[in-house]
Amino acid sequence: MKSFSVQFLGSGDAFGSGGRCQTCILVETPCTCFLLDCGASSLIAMRRCGVDPARIDAILLTHLHGDHFGGLPFFILEAQLVSKRTRPLVIAGPPGTQARVRAAQEVLFTDSSRVQQKFDIEFVEIQERTPAALAGLCVTAYPAAHASGAASYVLRVECGGKTVVYSGDTDWTDSLVEAARGADLFICEAYFFEKRTKYHINYRTLLEHRAALDCRRIVLTHMSADLLARLSEVEIESAADGKKLDL
Repeated sequence: MKSFSVQFLGSGDAFGSGGRCQTCILVETPCTCFLLDCGASSLIAMRRCGVDPARIDAILLTHLHGDHFGGLPFFILEAQLVSKRTRPLVIAGPPGTQARVRAAQEVLFTDSSRVQQKFDIEFVEIQERTPAALAGLCVTAYPAAHASGAASYVLRVECGGKTVVYSGDTDWTDSLVEAARGADLFICEAYFFEKRTKYHINYRTLLEHRAALDCRRIVLTHMSADLLARLSEVEIESAADGKKLDL
């Protein structure tokens, strides 16, 4: 039986703090291989980690900010011109995902959204708290407290008897408790160490709520320069580009 693994291809924030690539998390399960988010630097992160983009069956988006979905125009073009992909690709995210991805393609590579690829792209727009079956996965979205011009989600993904939850970007919300319940792995952003800001969790706040999070393992990601400078003080496991976990 194939293993179930999670690899942080990109674990950084929008600004490349610490020289890290933007959010891109590879999950390999017995039945499929998918990405959680696909930030603008995702292809670079894949090359550094020796990951073939053609292996990816699905890309699940928490929200529509460039450091979480901006790699898609590059990913699609690479699939067409370099990998010569023929297998279908699923892109799933909040309502408005297809329109935003197509618009980004046009901004970055004029007319690229109108090209007929040799592989099918299926856009799936996930509805809040409605489990969606796609690419061999069960995906449930919970509301995140993060303004992005569309819905922002905490994603719970179940496959092969394992559950991975990813917070995306969000301020503290009880949706995190609901989504993480019983999960094997909860990947959670921790932007600042203790500074409070709208739309993001700081480490201190997460630590205060740790007891309410009924999950087996928590790993921090999407850390700013502020938090990276104080990692020696952090009591929760943290991600780094290339870090791989076996569940």
